[in-house]
Amino acid sequence: MPTKTLLIPTADGLADALAAFPDSAERHPGVLLYPDAFGVRPVLEEMARELAGHGYYVLVPNIFYRHGPAPVIELPEHIGAEARPAIFARVMPLIEAHTSERALRDADAYLEFLTGQSEVGAGPVAAIGYCMGGTLAMRTAAAHPDRVAAVAGFHPGALVTDAPDSPHHRFAEVTAQVHLGLAEGDMTPETFSELNQALDAAGVSHTSEIYPGTTHGFTMSDTDAFSASGLRRHWDRLLPLLNGALARG
Repeated sequence: MPTKTLLIPTADGLADALAAFPDSAERHPGVLLYPDAFGVRPVLEEMARELAGHGYYVLVPNIFYRHGPAPVIELPEHIGAEARPAIFARVMPLIEAHTSERALRDADAYLEFLTGQSEVGAGPVAAIGYCMGGTLAMRTAAAHPDRVAAVAGFHPGALVTDAPDSPHHRFAEVTAQVHLGLAEGDMTPETFSELNQALDAAGVSHTSEIYPGTTHGFTMSDTDAFSASGLRRHWDRLLPLLNGALARG
């Protein structure tokens, strides 16, 4: 699948992004893919290419663009346990600086850019994400119910917290079909129950499940958390969701 690097105009500057799309003259449904906390890197490009191979235009923004172009921090080829403390020492300030206000401003810009691409069809789009990207996808769907028809979050970040701006407070604004695939240990049983109760109370069409035998980050093949079975389950859930919500197949 062809890929290219793009610059997205935002209220706070230019965000670099990766796009992957089918090599055809047709227009395709758009997918906004939010990366995990480690950011845009080869494994995300591989996943974007895989998804593009199923007929989607996939946009992967560098969510930390305010701190520089991707890769914002240097990463080893494989992120093992011994490297994680030093990496997270550099990543956490970036995560903390990415407030919900910034995330929502960026979502406006990302969706405007995605839907404006000549290769993207006129219908609704999907927002998907990994780790903290799952939270960003849900925030995007709540802020743009008229544009986002599908949401998927895998080993998602803080969807239910005590913060006033916790994503679960805005579930009632989500009209998209939602799938959330959690790793074992991502949430306590009590929090997982609260998540599902909030989705049910808001009337969100959703599935949520804990993928057996997985740890946080299981979709990412460049980390020790990677689970081949978890990644397969991820595709088994994601592709039907997109096909149905974006009127493919």
